[in-house]
Amino acid sequence: MSARENVAANLDRPLLVMYLVLLFAGWANIYSAAYDPDHAGIFDLDKEYGKQAVWMAISLTLGSAILLVRGHLFRDWANGIYAVVIALLALVLLIGKEVNGAKAWFGVGSFGIQPAEFAKYATALALTRYLSGLKALIDFRSRVISTAIILFPVALIMLQPDTGTALVSGAFILVLYREGLSGNVLLLAILAAFLSILSLILKESSFDLPFTDRPLSGPLFLLMVIGLIAALAWLVVRNMVIKRLRKRLYGYIVVGVVSSAVFIGGVDYAFEKVLAQHQRDRILVMLGQMEDPQGLGYNVKQSQTAIGSGGFSGKGYLDGTLTKFKYVPMQSTDFIFCTVGEEWGFLGTAAVVILFTVLILRIIQISDRQRSRFTRIYAYCVASIFFLHLMINVGMTIGLAPVIGIPLPFFSYGGSSMIGFTLLLGTLIRLDAERLSQLR
Repeated sequence: MSARENVAANLDRPLLVMYLVLLFAGWANIYSAAYDPDHAGIFDLDKEYGKQAVWMAISLTLGSAILLVRGHLFRDWANGIYAVVIALLALVLLIGKEVNGAKAWFGVGSFGIQPAEFAKYATALALTRYLSGLKALIDFRSRVISTAIILFPVALIMLQPDTGTALVSGAFILVLYREGLSGNVLLLAILAAFLSILSLILKESSFDLPFTDRPLSGPLFLLMVIGLIAALAWLVVRNMVIKRLRKRLYGYIVVGVVSSAVFIGGVDYAFEKVLAQHQRDRILVMLGQMEDPQGLGYNVKQSQTAIGSGGFSGKGYLDGTLTKFKYVPMQSTDFIFCTVGEEWGFLGTAAVVILFTVLILRIIQISDRQRSRFTRIYAYCVASIFFLHLMINVGMTIGLAPVIGIPLPFFSYGGSSMIGFTLLLGTLIRLDAERLSQLR
């Protein structure tokens, strides 16, 4: 059998090894974070590490099964997988179990399945299937369809509500940019993020204007500043010689001001009506707009303390005092990174970040060597998802991002998350194994 036909010989071993290292390293840290000397057995199903062992066995079995599937079937089944996950997201709203205020789980005994974690995989396949059939993402229709593929599951996830998981879909904008989306869209996204933060900072502020006794609210003041900038831009444009360009810029100025007004109103509505109270409080605390007398930032403070106490080389495995005595809430899920920091110190946290960085760079390298457009785009989807998870989760634990419940891949406790990331990587490894026989 030739190397071209022998898929096993073409499996990307570095990526496979990194997957296994992350899987078992994550399990070891969950064991430490949830350690109970009265239930020390690693397969004790009464503890999180015992349940995680079951999910690991399921993930490894599922990953092995994926490697036996012919690559073209992922393309053929992409829309079907997407439809099934959409149906599950709708069904969980009707019969799902509510956990931490979100109706996002199917309960199976003491275990739970969260379909939102599979939405990333399904969306990656469906988006890849659509984009691979285009020459480039250049016309309005293709952009609308691509956006709809991404936002449809997001809308259902927001109804649960699960804001953190929904925000992960923002990773796909990097894929769209890679496939021809104008860089202006990325610039607009950055400006939108800046405008969102600014409007939230000014939300409770007021400004006294001359010649009036009535103060101006922060959002209205922000709109007035935008209007003044637009007026100055209008005056500059009036002096341009080329009339056709002048008319176009006039249009951009009007659209910019109107869009800014609508966007600021939308941010205010989403902040008040979509986010839960604890999420609003955490964002305001992070932005310095709210005092923390009731410990709203307690998780982050404890996480920072745990990471800082680890020093350069850490306190040693199972010897982290804050970890051992459960001083950090959610330390086996959202804040698992602080367990690494306390027990393994700077060396451990650097090693984890470097390992994830190498994983992402390897996925990008795999993407660039593909002859199949489908596999190349799918690989960029996977890289973008891992990148966003890493940035936000680590950012949460050190206080640089709001606490929105995004897990660290393979490290945070959770079977749905582990299976979802296994599906993402397993499918990529299988598709890449056929790269020598792929057609463009």
